[in-house]
Amino acid sequence: MRILKTQTLRGPNYWSIRRNKLILMLLDLEELTEKPSNELAGFYDGLAQVLPSLIEHQCSRGYRGGFLERVKEGTLMGHIVEHVALELQELAGMPVGFGRTRETSTPGVFNVVFEYVEEQAGRYAGRAAVRLCKSVVETGTYPARELEQDLTDLKELCANTALGPSTETIIKEAEARKIPWMWLSARAMLQLGHGANQKRIQATLSNNTSILAVELACDKEGTKTILENAGVPVPQGTVIEYLDDLEQAIADIGGYPIVIKPLDGNHGRGITININDPSEAETAYDLASKSSKSRSVIVERYYQGNDHRVLVIDNKVVAVAERVPAHVTGDGQSTVKELIEITNQDPKRGDGHDNVLTKITIDPTSKAVLAKQGYDLGSILPLGTVAYLRATANLSTGGVAIDRTDEIHPENLWLAQRVAKVIGLDIAGIDIVTSDISKPLRETKGVIVEVNAAPGFRMHAAPSEGLPRNVGASVLEMLFPNNAPSSIPIVAITGTNGKTTTTRLTAHIYRQTGKIVGFTATDGIYIQEYLVEKGDNTGPYSAGAILRDPTVEVAVLETARGGILRSGLAFDSCDIGVVLNVAADHLGLGGIDTIEQMARLKGVIAETVKPGGYAILNADDPLVAAMAAKVSCKVAYFSMNPDNPIVSEHIRRNGLAAIYENGYLSILEGKWTLRIEKAVNIPMTMRGMAPFMIANALASCLATFAQGVDIEEIRRGLRTFEVSSEQIPGRMNLFDLGEYHALVDYAHNPHGYLAVGDFVKNWQGNRIGVVGGPGDRRDEDLILLGNISARIFDSILIKEDEDSRGRKPGEVADLISKGICQENPNINYEIILDETEAINTALDRAKNNNLVVVFPDKIAQAIKLIKQRLN
Repeated sequence: MRILKTQTLRGPNYWSIRRNKLILMLLDLEELTEKPSNELAGFYDGLAQVLPSLIEHQCSRGYRGGFLERVKEGTLMGHIVEHVALELQELAGMPVGFGRTRETSTPGVFNVVFEYVEEQAGRYAGRAAVRLCKSVVETGTYPARELEQDLTDLKELCANTALGPSTETIIKEAEARKIPWMWLSARAMLQLGHGANQKRIQATLSNNTSILAVELACDKEGTKTILENAGVPVPQGTVIEYLDDLEQAIADIGGYPIVIKPLDGNHGRGITININDPSEAETAYDLASKSSKSRSVIVERYYQGNDHRVLVIDNKVVAVAERVPAHVTGDGQSTVKELIEITNQDPKRGDGHDNVLTKITIDPTSKAVLAKQGYDLGSILPLGTVAYLRATANLSTGGVAIDRTDEIHPENLWLAQRVAKVIGLDIAGIDIVTSDISKPLRETKGVIVEVNAAPGFRMHAAPSEGLPRNVGASVLEMLFPNNAPSSIPIVAITGTNGKTTTTRLTAHIYRQTGKIVGFTATDGIYIQEYLVEKGDNTGPYSAGAILRDPTVEVAVLETARGGILRSGLAFDSCDIGVVLNVAADHLGLGGIDTIEQMARLKGVIAETVKPGGYAILNADDPLVAAMAAKVSCKVAYFSMNPDNPIVSEHIRRNGLAAIYENGYLSILEGKWTLRIEKAVNIPMTMRGMAPFMIANALASCLATFAQGVDIEEIRRGLRTFEVSSEQIPGRMNLFDLGEYHALVDYAHNPHGYLAVGDFVKNWQGNRIGVVGGPGDRRDEDLILLGNISARIFDSILIKEDEDSRGRKPGEVADLISKGICQENPNINYEIILDETEAINTALDRAKNNNLVVVFPDKIAQAIKLIKQRLN
């Protein structure tokens, strides 16, 4: 058993629309291909012993124990690996449940698909599942230490890549509101929303957060000065930079007890409270100085009371928590050390910020705090006696939080909101020391000790006691007030042929509205008419580049099969999904072996459309029209046949459609017919002589109309869209070379050849074809290209692509020539493998009123060769 390839899917994909995070392993069962599990001696017992929790897997049987029942009766190893990979993640604390295993066209090779929570952990789980199953096959078991190591590694991988607790709080709420999000490539920033409607966060900093406010909040003394001048109760204190100034500073604030802390510290680092003698003060000074970037230290009066964190978002108090320092409570029998160990066994506690609570650590600070209370690690505390392990109440050092949101006094609430405004923070964590938060600070002699930028949300979202508060919702209400849009219109376009033309035309029509349009195509990423990145950009990476761009107001995304197979889509949903056609191209690649499988793959676009959006489907293509049965959105059809029965029935039900009738491109909506323009007036249709271009135009008109574009703007877009080599290179580019013409089109499959042929056959003159095909196509596809070429052209030059894609030189040409001879053995054809030489030869041979048609591999080079002859 051997893993051939592992892929990570991150968006809607061939295997699932809703479950976007999937690992796809190509697994060769080798010698286990013909051996189901019931024929492997001891395998069932060994697997059940190693992973007894597999009893919970229902599998297709739909009841507990269903999967193990299938193992006992006999199932193939690919299916078992799928379930083991899922269970390993479950045992490591990552809840997953979706999986699929399907055999490919190669006997014994399976696609094993399973869900993941964290990408690297998911890939590891697949490898570990194969190791475990091989071990059980070969030895009847899997060593416990290796299983333990696998689970440890999985937990570490999850922890290393998981969102922080504060960020997770925001993201969970974003997902609940269907606000898309994605990682940005720098400074751990996240983007909420798409394009021009995006917002950005970094932990609990937002793009609304003022850098001046953050700088002020980090300057504790500056914060205190600003607040004091505003009449806010703050601790009496001063800043010193040298130990020699400590004694005078203490005297200036009225003596002990005091607090010493770094001027620019965070997370409670370097803080010592309730200091009562000079020796302790000097030790505290050294600790604070080391924790301060500037080496400056704050000396303050110590105020008795409980530590409270008040969270203010968008000038409103949304949560209040009382923070209690790390502590243990005596049982009359256990030592302090034992009590710490017992406390740390709480499943809510983890390392760092990973869990709701943080484990309590034993270090010199905790020992010193214990000693101050008269205890050490060996002390046995009386029943109910509390011993503190930290002087400060930070959750990151093992403290706990008690929700007090409903108890804060209105005056304190008003004061906290005012403090956040005085400092200028949109999200502020205000630390208040008071004996009773339900009474005004002026009555309890309480003070505001700090104002924090980027405050943690963990204590509010998951308090140790009291009600959890959905603080993430307050952040999103601030960033997207009154349900402001978070996304932008997304039009996704797929099909075997015509994608690039339709994408470019759709983008061009949208530009008539004045919107800034970003689009992706086979030749690059564009914003408006400007090229952002050159190259084939029809996958999720390029789509992501458009969706991340803050200037883009509309996204039009050409979406090819390869990207969907490799990674899934870059978006969870789109507003318009266009499927132009499905033809027998790229079959035999990526596990797609039949045209029906190809239709299912292309149908991912239609199935991803939002419920209120439109799937734009070709009613003339049965495989595309059938996609309507699987979508959860509205459907609109386009057709070259005004009497298409699917369109007629759809219109009878007040549906939306676009048809070609009486020479016009028209929109049908219920009983209304809106004629857009005559085909002869639309440059891209070659005066109406290129039917497939008319079909592409219908799809674009329908997509933009369904999205609310005015009919006059659509008409203007059609009239001004040129199929020139500048505006749409390689798509029906016709060049007038004086005595003869040359046509360049990127058709590279039978369906494309036939579409161009509908135009070429109307040419009144000799037709010369320069033809070829990609080497990774099936033999029968290349032979068919030859058949079609013989029907279209009077003479043919056969060339080959520079990249043979695994075939020997001349092999593709021989297959195409075979097809030519099958169709017309008397036709004049010649093999010239070099594309440049073949094009030049054809152009040299062209005579009066001839048409040279080039199906190039290198579009730019072909156009350059033709343009050289324009002068």
